[in-house]
Amino acid sequence: MSAAAILGCAGHRLNADERAFLTDALPLGFILFARNIESPDQVRRLIDDLRGCVGQGDAFVLIDQEGGRVARLPAPPWRAAPAAGRIGALYRHDPAAGLEAARLNAGLIAGELRQLDIDVVCAPVLDLLVPGGHGIIGDRAFGALGDGVAALGRAACEGFLSGGVLPVIKHIPGHGRAGQDSHKALPVVDIPRDILENTDFAPFRALRDMPVAMTAHVVYTAIDAHAAATVSSAVLRDIVRGAIGFDGLLIGDDLSMAALRGEIGGRARAAIDAGCDLVLHCNGVLKEMLAVAGACGTLSPQATTRVAAARARISAAGPIGRLDPARLDALLMRAAA
Repeated sequence: MSAAAILGCAGHRLNADERAFLTDALPLGFILFARNIESPDQVRRLIDDLRGCVGQGDAFVLIDQEGGRVARLPAPPWRAAPAAGRIGALYRHDPAAGLEAARLNAGLIAGELRQLDIDVVCAPVLDLLVPGGHGIIGDRAFGALGDGVAALGRAACEGFLSGGVLPVIKHIPGHGRAGQDSHKALPVVDIPRDILENTDFAPFRALRDMPVAMTAHVVYTAIDAHAAATVSSAVLRDIVRGAIGFDGLLIGDDLSMAALRGEIGGRARAAIDAGCDLVLHCNGVLKEMLAVAGACGTLSPQATTRVAAARARISAAGPIGRLDPARLDALLMRAAA
């Protein structure tokens, strides 16, 4: 039985200690960062090694490849994909062109990822661009209006899925209003629930049928004044599973971020107890991963069902036709004209 965790590693290849740990811990999957990327062949070898450790050729491999400033695959040799904000600007100028660009850009990213045997992308961002919100979201957001963000987010998800890559909508139920970077501090959003439901939560509600979502390390005082969403049963069960209606695979954002408090194993347990199906640990520090694996337990029956449903979405993808990056460039030029 797989551990309810997505884990990383320290470098371009596994060392003996990492290999022994992963073989024993059996995480459900893995996440790659820039520190793990050297060349296409090296990435494929690393992924083969990671999956070999757990004896699962279909173990999930995740990467943050949103485009813009959040891109773990360097350009070159990979394409420099545009930030969501550029696509959002096109949508405001020409909605049909914006939707085409979102779908095409995601399809191009999916094609690159599948060439590397990566099958899960931590994108798109469905957070709103809110005045006063911290720049950690910024141009990672498609825009400020929920309807447009939802439409562009769905187009991006369709592009990813058409290429056989699972999208992870983030950061549920909404990070855009946060005034701090949750990598460094715990953001607190002090806004009435009805406003949140009509704004920040709305894109996630519109895409509640997507297969995977990632939580926000944000406190929403109107719902739970004491805990970030990732470790709050009130937020995850009442809002994410309840008011929003998301029933897919729910991954907690990175446990090593400063927004969460306490020792790392306790954070993992708290996230699972609150309602996350999986925890995510990103920094590749072996000592911390040992604690996470010891605390998170194995997949629950509900999580196992959701994993199977997510895998079925990959299997359902048909062959993707040739996609032209020049077409995307031409579309984006319209917003600049």
